[in-house]
Amino acid sequence: MTDYPLPYASQDLTGQVALVTGATSGLGWRFSQVLANAGAKVVVGGRRKERLDELVALIQKNGGEAAAATVDMTDSESIIGFVEAGDKAFGTPTILVNNAGIPDAQRATKMPIDLIDRVFDTNLRGPFVLATEVARRLMDAKKPGRMVNISSAAAFLYSGEGAALYSVTKAGIVRMTEALAVEWARFNINVNAIAPGAFQSEMMDGMLERVGDISKGMPRKRICDPALLDSSLLFLCSSASEAVTGTVIRADDGQNPR
Repeated sequence: MTDYPLPYASQDLTGQVALVTGATSGLGWRFSQVLANAGAKVVVGGRRKERLDELVALIQKNGGEAAAATVDMTDSESIIGFVEAGDKAFGTPTILVNNAGIPDAQRATKMPIDLIDRVFDTNLRGPFVLATEVARRLMDAKKPGRMVNISSAAAFLYSGEGAALYSVTKAGIVRMTEALAVEWARFNINVNAIAPGAFQSEMMDGMLERVGDISKGMPRKRICDPALLDSSLLFLCSSASEAVTGTVIRADDGQNPR
């Protein structure tokens, strides 16, 4: 016999408090609205305050609850301040979407040191600091949590045409997800990741400007809409994924080999 409903697959996030980084555009812009629409109170983070305010207004217009807090993922104090802002606005954050990231778009030997530092800090060190800060608060509050780290198909595939460091950092996100999932399982904190392929975003727009339309060489001849990640995000943030932790969902539309 089981006490679980049939099916046990609710995506209702009522009562949850979600932090989303990189929310000023692209995937983070969409993720924030999706979580709010599912009932979560959402704290949107990024560097462009005017864009964050615009997003909050949009969420509120659609009946959701949201607050904005600027965050610089290269600055540990800023990251901790972002979590504190979320706590102050709505209470202990129970969902984290670690989405912020920047590209390098250069060959490894041509990257200046300051760019190497910014890519590492934004894409890997910052997300690690943020995850540990949220986890610490969840443990203190004795609350379960859900973390979704945004990796990339580049974590598993690199063609040698530039962006080697981006690939390295996104592979690091995969391993970070796996390791923290094991460490925090006893605290009922689930840590998972989504590794998207080519999806519409400001980062993708910049790539297409540099190299042209890459979709022609893809099996389905398209750059995916961020809406196609909604179901994966909600699954990993909701009770539906209670036993799923340390997992990476590769959502690349069949664009890449395995």
